[in-house]
Amino acid sequence: MAVDNNTKYIFITGGVVSSLGKGIASASIGLLLKSRGLRVTILKLDPYINVDPGTLSPYQHGEVFVTDDGAETDLDLGHYERFIHDNMTKKNNATTGQIYYSVIKKERRGDYLGKTVQVIPHITDEIKYRIRTAGHDNVIYDVIIVEVGGTIGDIESLPFLEAIRQLCLEAGHENALNIHLTLVPYIKAAGEFKTKPTQHSVMRLRAIGIQPDVLLCRCEDHMGTDIKNKIGLFCNVAKEAVVEATDVSIIYQVPLVFEEGGLGNLLAQRLKLKTRKPNLSKWKAFVKNVQNPEKKITIAICGKYVELKDSYKSIIESFVHAGAACNAHVELKWVDAEEIENHTVAQFFGDVSGILIPGGFGNRGIEGKISVAGYARENNIPFFGICLGMQCAIIEFARNVCGMKNANGAEFSPQTDYPVIDIMEEQKNLSNLGGTMRLGAYECKIKPDTKTFNIYGKQTIHERHRHRYEVNNRYLDDFEKKGLIATGVNPGTNLVEIVEIQGHPWFIGVQFHPELKSRALEPSPPFREFVKAALDYAANRIV
Repeated sequence: MAVDNNTKYIFITGGVVSSLGKGIASASIGLLLKSRGLRVTILKLDPYINVDPGTLSPYQHGEVFVTDDGAETDLDLGHYERFIHDNMTKKNNATTGQIYYSVIKKERRGDYLGKTVQVIPHITDEIKYRIRTAGHDNVIYDVIIVEVGGTIGDIESLPFLEAIRQLCLEAGHENALNIHLTLVPYIKAAGEFKTKPTQHSVMRLRAIGIQPDVLLCRCEDHMGTDIKNKIGLFCNVAKEAVVEATDVSIIYQVPLVFEEGGLGNLLAQRLKLKTRKPNLSKWKAFVKNVQNPEKKITIAICGKYVELKDSYKSIIESFVHAGAACNAHVELKWVDAEEIENHTVAQFFGDVSGILIPGGFGNRGIEGKISVAGYARENNIPFFGICLGMQCAIIEFARNVCGMKNANGAEFSPQTDYPVIDIMEEQKNLSNLGGTMRLGAYECKIKPDTKTFNIYGKQTIHERHRHRYEVNNRYLDDFEKKGLIATGVNPGTNLVEIVEIQGHPWFIGVQFHPELKSRALEPSPPFREFVKAALDYAANRIV
């Protein structure tokens, strides 16, 4: 545990409405501070009672982001990693469920020596402990940024806010800073910005005992000096600390908007941080590439949660990163796997240059995904299968190339004669669903002289996983005789990690989730090469 009394704390809360972008704001502030040479990490405090989002439907909470150490966490941790280019850990996300679970276990052990266990001090002390120990065990941070989920006024958030109030007093004025992200709506009928929502949100925050030092004002366009001065006056915040968070076309512009508004220097001065001159040149170049691509392609994502795009947040951002690296805009076409089951596959994919099938769970839409994998295979369209997407491709190959009639996965058809996808041995007798999958980063050895080896440029890689079912090795010889090769294998368990089809321009499936390690300035290798393959396909098709 690395704790230092010189560490500074930045707390970020939100008001008026949800979905204002606290996660992006936190990640952007982290980038601004890191660009000044500071050691930074970010903690997400989630008010829900679930221990983690692992058992939640993607429709409830969006994507589950998995860390190297196997934690199932909030999707905002993906933003943190993509912006500050640092691996998060299980200590970068704390939920109400985790906090109470820890305190109750201590009470059962008798750690409190007969005392009555209460929200104050026991729950708030546990929260403060999580804040102080966020990030990697062996790192002492200059700044720990803490994002509080939900909005001011939520009952669920009150223990977190009380803990923050206490920690600000304990750390001292120069070591703690509160940022409040709030909405400043523009009423077209009146022709003006309205500050009352912000005033009332700050009023609620101050009633809890927290005075914001900085206000990030989410607005459609520039508010003007008069509005900023008015907000500062009525909210008891210095006018230079009222910073616009204007709408932008891509989230990666947000750090640049904040920097232009003086936020980086403001935070450094207020917390008396010793910093160097910020260097955002690479970030600016990346944003420029995203905004001004020379080429454009369309790639289809065939999934079962496509109504809520946040279910595939890391995949979406991976295509932004890969597109920028390839000087191309990747237009994503969302295809519902269930719809395909009642239509001709070709009508959905005639205008695309690549097809991706992402991960997922359950039987719904499976036959649609399997038929899409077959369409990509038969028509030489670049194909990328991730986790369940790879498994669907293998099922299709077994049925239609290897002649294994009605081959399936044990998850979908336990009685199938050809369980080409089967549950892992260690998963068979589990009773708890939460946190028990094969989670986190695992080693993969790649065969030389394969497309996959050319993609990564090395033989040993580590990618993140989240699954219970795996390729059944009993059928590998049958697959390889027909041209589907296992090109990546875990050396410790011999589990198949990567497959590719020989003779196909680009048909690759991976059991892991490469999107989880894609960064703005360092795109995921398979995503980058998939986009290149799609560009080649589009160019040849036009000719």
